Amino acid sequence: MTESQTPQIVTRDQWERARAELLVREKAHTRAGDQLAAARRRLPMTRMEPLTVVGADGPVALHEVFEGRRMLIVYHFMWKRKGMPHQQCEGCTHTQAAMNPAVCAYLAERDVTYAVFSSGPWDEIAAYRDFMGWTTPWYSTDGSAEVLATRDGGDVRCYLRDDGDQVFQTYETTLRGIEAMMPTLQLLDLTPYGRQETWEDSPDGWPQQDQAGSWWRRDGRPVAQWTRTDVSVEIETGCCTEKRQ
Repeated sequence: MTESQTPQIVTRDQWERARAELLVREKAHTRAGDQLAAARRRLPMTRMEPLTVVGADGPVALHEVFEGRRMLIVYHFMWKRKGMPHQQCEGCTHTQAAMNPAVCAYLAERDVTYAVFSSGPWDEIAAYRDFMGWTTPWYSTDGSAEVLATRDGGDVRCYLRDDGDQVFQTYETTLRGIEAMMPTLQLLDLTPYGRQETWEDSPDGWPQQDQAGSWWRRDGRPVAQWTRTDVSVEIETGCCTEKRQ
């Protein structure tokens, strides 16, 4: 990192007063988030037509993806057909980095199953999941109904199952809505320089050398892949450099 400006240096008492002023705004933000969550719980739902996806054991009905639970969260992972691991989406890879077995276990305690859908062929999807060392249930929607199509940027969708086989969609979000799956971004927002992206409102002299999401790929690979391999690849343009505001 090049030499950058730093926050103003003040006394401890001055810092405590400034922190207390910001805390008032943070509490208001938290309460506003609670109100939004309450509104989500009051959204109507829409019935899903019967459809199947393909998993490790072949075709699976949508209601079976719930694994016996009432609720389902699905991340729709963008897919580059016939792409090598380093060519797959760095943004979608970022979303999955924190979805470890412990997180899924906590969701299960609230009667929620987590799964990933992709429009690519199952054998390609399985190879990428294994390369990354992920254990999350993953399914191919290749050939499924258009209602499961993945938009650019990935989607998060939520479903509810009745006592039988009927499934209802209750919620969906995309673009910056999926940042709930990226704790790295929330943690960076706590730091003095933030995400260091050009769209942020930061003081003059703060480092802001990157477009939104452009740093999720390093030396040709999604950053998370460097925890799995040390094999270099040619640098390629990523798919997640759009401005996410």
